[in-house]
Parts: sequence; structure tokens; C-alpha cells
Amino acid sequence: MSSSPLRLLALAIATALMVSAIAPAEAAKKKTQRTAQPRAASRPAPPPVKQDKAAQLNRIYDEYWDASMRLNPLQATFQGDARFNDQLPNFLSAASRQQAHEFMVEWLGKVEAVGSDGLQGQDLLSYEIFVRDARISLAAEQYPSWMLPINQYYNLASIIAVLGSGTGAQPFNTVRDYENWSRRSLGVPPLFEQAIANMREGMAAGVVQPRALMEKVLPQLDAVIKPTAEESIFWAPIRNLPEDFSDEDKARLGAEYKRMIEYRLMPAYRSLRGFIATQYLPATRDSDGLGALPDGQAWYAHSVASLTTPARTPAEIHELGTQEVQRLQERITATMKEARIRGSMRKTLNAMRNDRQFTFKDDAALLARYAEVGRQVEAALPGLFELQPRATLEIRPVEPGRALTSSAASYQPPSADGQQPGVLYVNTADLPTRKRWAVPLQYLHEAIPGHHLQLGLQQELATLPRFRRLGGDVAFIEGWGLYAESLGEQMGLYADPYDHLGYLQTTLLRTVRLVADTGVNAAGWSRRQAIDYMVGNADISAADATAEVERFMAQPGQTLAWRVGEIKIRLLREKAQAELGERFDPREFHAEVLKDGSMPLDILEAKIDRWIANKKTPLE
Repeated sequence: MSSSPLRLLALAIATALMVSAIAPAEAAKKKTQRTAQPRAASRPAPPPVKQDKAAQLNRIYDEYWDASMRLNPLQATFQGDARFNDQLPNFLSAASRQQAHEFMVEWLGKVEAVGSDGLQGQDLLSYEIFVRDARISLAAEQYPSWMLPINQYYNLASIIAVLGSGTGAQPFNTVRDYENWSRRSLGVPPLFEQAIANMREGMAAGVVQPRALMEKVLPQLDAVIKPTAEESIFWAPIRNLPEDFSDEDKARLGAEYKRMIEYRLMPAYRSLRGFIATQYLPATRDSDGLGALPDGQAWYAHSVASLTTPARTPAEIHELGTQEVQRLQERITATMKEARIRGSMRKTLNAMRNDRQFTFKDDAALLARYAEVGRQVEAALPGLFELQPRATLEIRPVEPGRALTSSAASYQPPSADGQQPGVLYVNTADLPTRKRWAVPLQYLHEAIPGHHLQLGLQQELATLPRFRRLGGDVAFIEGWGLYAESLGEQMGLYADPYDHLGYLQTTLLRTVRLVADTGVNAAGWSRRQAIDYMVGNADISAADATAEVERFMAQPGQTLAWRVGEIKIRLLREKAQAELGERFDPREFHAEVLKDGSMPLDILEAKIDRWIANKKTPLE
């Protein structure tokens, strides 16, 4: 799994204020006092305050979520909440940013007014996560991200096109669905105009995108802009009108969409494209990293802290990455030596990418290999895990229509009602690129004990507040996925040296990102310097390294979460082993990490520290 542009958009949409109908904390306390019954002096007093506070907080979280969905219609759509699919607010405006500030101040105030005293378990975690996330959101307001609304990785215009094409979160199943999109599209021109206005402010303030990124936005816009409605990506829903629509509705919607596309959407796209090509592109900067912008070093440090943990600075992550790169390179060399694989690391890895012995003869052989790894994992799992999700896992090939844009392996969580299993999708297209040595690590990451085990267990936590159950911390989720890959060594899945080398090389690629991302955004590296570092240390092509580095420039710090999350989980395990000694059980540790769902790394660390202390107390 990875953070998609749609999820990033949902996180970036300005949330707005709505006054809650919840009773004030003091009123709730008075009500509790009025209904309390006298108790005998000899009987120990139960702890009603903790229970009342937990229930009160859960009501606040529930109303917070509903208020957020009402006033953030796009985010609601991405969450599968269809109630507001006809709305598109101007979430880039100054008024919306003010609403976002007021919204967070109010809801943070409501939660902090109740406080955390007496809370335990999930109730304490929910409080800590809500307060942490709200404070991070408020702290981010000092940095003008709204001046940078578009780049090639986060292109608002491309996201709108996906929504309107029928291939995204916006549904096109009923007549009302079609009418909803038509009404929602009314918000596109003012939203694009606001993006232009924000970029103009950025030009005046010296807060602009690197030229290398914006040059790649123009072809993205050109792919959407067409002379007629029928040639447009927005015409696809009309081309695919459901057969059960009446002839009258079909004719009406066709005419309505033609007007919408040709007189509303295309002019908005042409205006945005023209501004970027003639005014913004000449004003873009030659520097590459976020640190080169006004207050950019602090901006990047905040991004890193919010995506990973406040305990690590960009400089510390840079040094950590440098050390990990060296360690992994030494492990690769040692693994080759133990397996008596001759030649250099570069020659060996090149052979693994190109030698036919690592490919599959047909789709069935690829799917069979995943199933085989699944059986191996199932046999080894009881030694490391005592918790497993109730939902089953199925292995399916990716549908042909999605094959060109799908990764080699991906995971779809089970349905909330338990009716649909978790699915490990295997991309059987472009078969020569699907390597035998990649299957074990991909299964471990995407399926078991990776995303299926972690997200499957989280899915079962039905009493979690929706902001936790329907959200997730990328450093935890993807960090766990990488940690799950590392367990392949203990589970015997890397007995073949090439499988082991495949895991180590993939981990090395993720690790050089720590160095290159912090290098280009905080240490003053140029784009070329970061590309050369990745080519020289991870043995990838210049084209792949360029794409990676431009991703760091477009989404500073975002790729750090994967490896930082894994390293944090590994260090917490090492700490537990050191402090608990013979009392350490990996099954108990894994259960403690997973049983409460996803959470920020610093809150996970505090939770594990409490667990270690509780484990030590009875015998000390």
C-alpha cells in the first residue's frame, strides 16, 4: 500500500467549522453527579469518571467526524460517504483556511477540556492521537503550502479528471450520481481560479515550484484538454451510461454533460494551462529542495516530524540512512560470499533483473508461486504471531483494465461487514518483469504478516472512533509492511540466496531514499547530486533515480515514513528484548504492536514502553 494522491488531497482539503451540539463537559459532570447513588462506606468506589470521560470523548469524536464530512465533501467522497457528492467547495481560499483553523481550534478545545486523566487502553490512545494530529495541523498553518497547489505528483487538475472520468471515487451508477457530478463540476472553475491566484501570491513571495516539476505538469494538462466533449476523459460516463436509464434521461444527461465539458471544464483547464505555461513557468526556481524556500528548513523539519516522529530531525534521518545504506551493502556482499556467488554486487543484481531463470513461464506459474509462499508463511506464522484476523485472504490476478497502472502486488482490505475477504492482487501483465525473487518479500509485505494481518485486525476494532478506524498513519502501516518483509529471515523464506538478495536490494533502495530526500530538501543537495547518489549506491537506472528524486521534490519527506517506521518497530523490539530478557516473547510483542490499530510512531513508542514496564513489574 502507499499514500495515493487522492488521500493526500483529502488530507490537504481545508476542514471547516461547525458548532457542535454536544453538551459542555461541566454539564455532563453535573448530570453524572445528579444521577449518582449513595454507596455503603465499606464498599470500594467504582471508577465512573473514567467511563464517563471515555463515553463523552467518543461522542465528541463521532460528532467531529460527521462535521468534518459535512464540511469537507471531497474527503467524504474519498471515504465512501456519498451524501455530499454534489459539492465542491473552494478549499484553496483564504476563507477556507480560516475555517480550517477555527475548526481545529474548536475541536481540539473540546477534547482537551475533557482531558486524559483516568483514561486507559484504546481511550487513552484515541485521546493522544487526536490531540497530536490536531496540534500538528495547527502548527502546519505557519507554512504557505497553499501557495504550491500543483506539481506533477499532486496535480489538482488530474485528480478532478479522475473523479469526473468514472474511474475514481465519484460514483456513476444512478441518474442522481450523474446529476451530482454535474453540480459538483460547478466548483471546478472557481477552484482553478483560486489555484492561479495562490500561485501568483507564491510568485510574489518567492514560494514557487522547481522548474523541473512544472515542466511535467503541462503534458498532464494537455492530455485532458480536448476540442470536443466526446473526445474528453469527462465523456466516459456518458459513453458508459447504464442500460436501465430511460431514453429521456440518457438524452438529457448527454446534452447536459456536453455543455458542462465544453463551456465549463475545458475553459477552466485551458486557463490553468495558459497561466502555467506563460506566467508561472518563467517564475519557477532553479533550486530543487524545499529548504531553499523562505523558512524552508523549518518547513521541511515540520513535514518530517509530522510524517515520521518529532524525535528525529532531517539531519538525524540523513545520518541514519547513511549508516543503514552501508550496513545493507555489507550484508549484500556477505550474502553473496556465503552463497559463493561470484562477481560484483552490480553484476549480480543486473543478472537478477535480466536472467531468464528468475522469470515465470506463464501467469499460472506466477500465481502458483504466491500461493506456495503463502503456505510457507502459514506454517511458520504460529512461532511469531498469536493474533490473526478473522477475514480470509484470496490471491487474484489484477483485472486487465487495471494492469497497466497497477503495481506488481497490492492489497485490498476486507469489507467492514466481513462479507468480502482481503485480496492480494498479483499483476500478471508484463510477465518478464515479475521476478521469482520478488515474490516472498511482496507476499510478506502486502499479505501476511504485512497489510492483511495488520489492517485485517484493525478492521475488527469496531469500537474505534472513525477518525482512527477510517484513517491510518503511513509510517506505522508501511513501516509494519517493511518490518513484515524482514521477518522472512526468521520464517525461512529467504533460504534461496537470490530471494535473500532480492529482499536486501529492495530494502537498500528504500534506504537510499532517506539520504537523498533529506539531502535534496535539507542538506542543500542538487537534483543531479541526489540522482547520482541513488544510482551509485542502490544500483538503479538514472531514469528510475530521476523519478524518485523528483518525487522527493514534489512531496518532501513523504517517502521517509516507510523506512523510518520499520526501523522504529525494529528498535522497539530490540529494546523489549534487552529489558525483558527471557520474558520476551515475539508473539506477545507483535500482538502489542498490532492490537490497537495504526498510530503515530511516538505514541506507539509510549505504548510499548508502558507494556514493557507492566511486563517487568510483577517479577521485580
